[in-house]
Amino acid sequence: MITMAATLRDIASRAGVSIATVSRILNNDSTLSVNENTRQRVLSTAEELDYTKHKRTRSDQVQRVAIVQWYSLTQELDDLYYMGIRMEIERSAQQRGIQTVPIYQNDLEKIPRNVTGIIAIGKFSDSQVQELKLVTNNIVFVDFDSLAAGYDCLVPDFENAVHTVINEFLDEGIQDIGMLAGTEMTTDNEVVPDLRRRYFEADLRQRGIYHPEFMFAGDYTSMSGYRAMRKAIEELGDKLPHAIFIANDPMAVGALKAVQEAKINIPDRLAMISFNDTAIVKYVYPSMSAIHVGTDEMAHAAVDVMIKRLAHPASDPCKTVVGTHLIKRQTTK
Repeated sequence: MITMAATLRDIASRAGVSIATVSRILNNDSTLSVNENTRQRVLSTAEELDYTKHKRTRSDQVQRVAIVQWYSLTQELDDLYYMGIRMEIERSAQQRGIQTVPIYQNDLEKIPRNVTGIIAIGKFSDSQVQELKLVTNNIVFVDFDSLAAGYDCLVPDFENAVHTVINEFLDEGIQDIGMLAGTEMTTDNEVVPDLRRRYFEADLRQRGIYHPEFMFAGDYTSMSGYRAMRKAIEELGDKLPHAIFIANDPMAVGALKAVQEAKINIPDRLAMISFNDTAIVKYVYPSMSAIHVGTDEMAHAAVDVMIKRLAHPASDPCKTVVGTHLIKRQTTK
């Protein structure tokens, strides 16, 4: 009778923990936070099953992937969009037996040199992409179009999202449409263009209803949304457009506060649509209409792409465009 060698999955199943936890305990990962009872249970189970590292086949080996978040932990709290993506990527990866190493604020020097892949979330300069490449070529970018640079990526469908917003306002009989766009920089101070603004301006120009005086910008924070909206109200007065598209949810919440302080009726005098549809826009009053981006779906797809990349490192890069849809609430008719 042939006895099959024990695998990490066998140990995880018997010990009642994840495969990733088993791997990190057996590899004496000092960054793992786990109580001593769990550690001893895993070690005892491995011994009972006569597990030894040299018995593992290549397919049993746990991949170690760095999850590089361009935000700091503090910045994440002000933008649930990126937090949601990161958390779901980590959860999905660990469920599939991939060990994850979290890295915040693009602190690339902290990436372990023994990782087999990198999932990079957010915006990155050309030099930062080159730095990541020095660690591994198995890189998947999320919310950043890196296809031209030769790397797999996943991005929201900004173009159709913007068309949807404009069509919604037009269907409500509104032709004077403005935008609170976003301006931001990578952690090494390279300007990141707002693709929503690019598509928004192009669409309105094509329809002959573009008004540059209706364009304002913030830095994607709630305070910047508040200040940009106050500026628009003060500068435009009665000429304030009847509809505003806002580049993300924190800015939308700030803008909403400014509109309410000015006692502007929503949605009769001003209709508003945000982008991302994180939890905060559902619970403000009035609740905010928003373009929904499937962050969970994007996260799961990112892990799928990474698994394929690890299995076929020489394959051509692919770009995955994640669909969006409008959820109407109280800030539109």
